[in-house]
Amino acid sequence: MSNKNLVPEAKSALDKFKMEAASEVGVNLKQGYNGDLTSKQAGSVGGQMVKKMIESYENNIKG
Repeated sequence: MSNKNLVPEAKSALDKFKMEAASEVGVNLKQGYNGDLTSKQAGSVGGQMVKKMIESYENNIKG
């Protein structure tokens, strides 16, 4: 799988979303390289992002 965005114009919004999710779970992300994060930290950021996306989808379909 590629690491490229399907909609390149959304990159800045996705970066902001990732930073917000990281902040909510107490992970300090920095701009650029974050390869020093533990698997647990990276997973918690990804999990929070998915949780927020599902919540947004559920809110949109309920009207």
